[in-house]
Amino acid sequence: MNGRSRIPAPRWLLGSGAAFVGAGAVMYVLPGPGLPLLGVGVLLLLVAALLRLLGGGRR
Repeated sequence: MNGRSRIPAPRWLLGSGAAFVGAGAVMYVLPGPGLPLLGVGVLLLLVAALLRLLGGGRR
């Protein structure tokens, strides 16, 4: 170890974020609660990107 803590960016976080964004986009067009799902999906993707930028994605 080089003294830096590594925060893993799990692939399931990216996958679930993408699924939430897709479901939210479909439900936004069709009747349903699309905007909250879209927001949750975007937040999940942002968290995954932040974890990756912090060094969790390096191998």
